[in-house]
Amino acid sequence: MKNLICVFIGLVIAFGATAQTMKEYKGGHTFTISLPDYMKRTVGLNDVAAIQYSSTEQDVAGFVIYDTKEELTLAELSFASIKEFYEGFISDFLSDQENRQVSEPVAKTKDGINFIECDASYFDKELEAEVFYLVGVVETKKSYYKVLAWSSAANKDKFKTDFQKILYSLKD
Repeated sequence: MKNLICVFIGLVIAFGATAQTMKEYKGGHTFTISLPDYMKRTVGLNDVAAIQYSSTEQDVAGFVIYDTKEELTLAELSFASIKEFYEGFISDFLSDQENRQVSEPVAKTKDGINFIECDASYFDKELEAEVFYLVGVVETKKSYYKVLAWSSAANKDKFKTDFQKILYSLKD
């Protein structure tokens, strides 16, 4: 009787396992980005950022947000180009801030990755100072990224090159 029960259980398991097919999905997304030695990873700058970085000593900070093209397609969003993605983002970025200024975008391609960058600034009433952002948008085969870094406008010339190095180091 024990043998018959074991055979029956074995058949149920075998037929149950073959009746259901499974498809494997990967979760998460991996990319790399390089930061200057004076910046360290942090938290609390942006709730949806994949990585956040800052230097309290230098008074600079930034973060990266990404949208995979697969997830955008699932959400029924599509962009014909990086320019269209950039325009959709920059039109709202800091739009409610006093004295908002955005430079003309500069587009580049490096190692098959598309980049657009611009300078943005506004007057922050709370800080009583002008804030400078380097805004970068990146398109890879897999994803779109928003790479933002900021400092006081008075320190723009000191940090802009480092912010650009961060932007152009991104790859997935």
